[in-house]
Amino acid sequence: MLLLRSVGFREEPGQYLRPAVSAPDADELVNQGLDPPAPTGQARRAGAPASRRQPMVKQERAARTRRALIRAAAEVFAEEGYVSASLAAISKRAGVSNGALHFHFDNKKALAQAVEEEAVRVVRRITGEPPGGDTCALQQVVDSTHHLMRRIADDAIVRAGFELCADPASRAGCSLRWEWWRWIEDVLQRAQREGGLAEDISVENVAALIVAVTVGFEVLGVSDREWLSERRVTGFWTLMLPRLAERRTLARVSPGPARPSSTTLLRGREQAAG
Repeated sequence: MLLLRSVGFREEPGQYLRPAVSAPDADELVNQGLDPPAPTGQARRAGAPASRRQPMVKQERAARTRRALIRAAAEVFAEEGYVSASLAAISKRAGVSNGALHFHFDNKKALAQAVEEEAVRVVRRITGEPPGGDTCALQQVVDSTHHLMRRIADDAIVRAGFELCADPASRAGCSLRWEWWRWIEDVLQRAQREGGLAEDISVENVAALIVAVTVGFEVLGVSDREWLSERRVTGFWTLMLPRLAERRTLARVSPGPARPSSTTLLRGREQAAG
């Protein structure tokens, strides 16, 4: 009897000895979208009624866990590649158990799809920003190109989203580059209607060139972030604009970003502090 107790069995009056099972951790249950143990006594009486408080907490925690898993997956995919990335590494990076991961995502393919979908939403926010003031369509393309390269450099989700498109093993939807290409074509067509493009310019060919260059920057930027820098993007547009823009439009379009980059802002703060 003493031996059985020493290895984790407990004795209850009138019953055989049975294994002692610890109660599930409440945080782990919520991460998986399950109900935590019902509060009792003073905890039940404090604050909002448990019937209203528990579903709200459960949904918020489950949503945070899902977001953490998507970001962790993006970071691991970007660092190790889709094939080498393991679900154990992703769950560890997110700070959750493998059980919580599998509650939200069936497999690694589902995680890759979620990363790309989130990256598509980020790119849509970039391209959906309304142009300021009298910004012409061509300047909008220039500005969005700078913004996208900064996000690829700074945001693992966008970076991984583009990289997954190039990895046949992930079998993701690969709509990210298509979204970018379609938006470039649409805005260039608007620039052409505004009279902002040179007369002999083919919107289809120019859109293909811009997409090829930006995807090239993204691929080269995996090993050398200089390819994603403001200097590189500005250099491309400095060469491109004189051939692309109508003469009067050229005088209004800047090859540099319309808004200062985060690096420029940080440098300015450091200079001011020094």
